[in-house]
This record gives sequence, C-alpha cells and structure tokens, in this order.
Amino acid sequence: MGRLFSGLAQQGAWSCLDEFNRIDIEVLSVIAQQVLTIRVAMLQGHTEFLFCERNIKLRANCGVFITMNPGYAGRTELPDNLKVLFRPVSMMIPDYRLIAEIMLFAEGFEEAKVLSKKMVQLYKLSSEQLSQQDHYDFGMRAVKSVLVMAGSLKRADKDSSEETVLIRAMRDSNIPKFLKEDLPLFNALIKDLFPTSEIK
Repeated sequence: MGRLFSGLAQQGAWSCLDEFNRIDIEVLSVIAQQVLTIRVAMLQGHTEFLFCERNIKLRANCGVFITMNPGYAGRTELPDNLKVLFRPVSMMIPDYRLIAEIMLFAEGFEEAKVLSKKMVQLYKLSSEQLSQQDHYDFGMRAVKSVLVMAGSLKRADKDSSEETVLIRAMRDSNIPKFLKEDLPLFNALIKDLFPTSEIK
C-alpha cells in the first residue's frame, strides 16, 4: 500500500480502492497513517515530504477514494482515525426500472417502457418467492447481463416480438441457476406477467 500511495502522491494520480473495508483491521491502521502523512503534507503546501522513510515529490492534485459495502459478512468497520480522512457519500438503491428502460431503448427495443416494468417486477417477485439460495442473483448485475443478452438476441432474430426476446433472455440466463423446485414457480411468474407470449 505504501508503494501505491507513494506513486499516487508523486504522479498526482487518483485511485479508487473498491471494497476497502475488506482489508484487515491491522492493515487499515497502517493505511490510515500513510494517508494522514500525505494529507498533512498537502495541507502544509509541501512539494516534497518524507514518506515511508524516503523523501518523495508531492503533486497536490493526487486523490484517494474508497468504496465500501457496510454490514456484509467479512467486512470490517473502519477505524476512527481512517474514517475522518474521507468524506462520506451514501448511495441509494438504484431505480432498476428506469435503468432497464434506458438500456432496452439503447438495445433497440421500442416497447422498453412496458418491458422494463415487467422485467423488474419479475425479478422482485422471484427474489421474494423463490427459495433463498446464495447463487441466486436478482440484483443490478443480473439485470444488466439479461438486458445485454436481450439486445444480442434481438439483433440475431429480428422477426421475434420484443416480449418474446426478453423472456428468452431472462429464462436463458436464470433457469440454469435455479433448483428444480423453483423452476415451476419462475415459469408461472413469467406466464402471469407475460400472459400473451408463448415461449417454447
């Protein structure tokens, strides 16, 4: 980490450290001291400073950003001396329907507004009604991969209805993951939300 911060400080580069609170607490304490050293040198307007027993140049436009998902297993709480070095920004749950609508429009779907609503409803009902398995994913990553697959299927089969293409993408990406007992329920949910479509 010292080498990373040293490089950032000398180049004036920015870095985003993802899932930052997965680092062990002992390492986080060392990182806090390193970031504090850089911050103090920047606040004092230095162009050179002592870092990890070496005198290095400092470009004041360097920056360190972190992302965290608090409350998950295997995540540690940041120590207070590190927490004060970062300005917190909270993210809200994304609007899956709007994101799906925009992506479907981008993939060339004309009925994106209606289809995005049905797709998000299917994923919501699936997450509530299907059995809870660690490998089931109805989050943003899963939504995005289905939409990209739907776009590919639409380009490959221009004659199929958009509803049929989306259903095929949702089934192709989800059914291989499901346990046998969840398949009838998932198919029933699709039938309820897309009653006019016949998918073989």
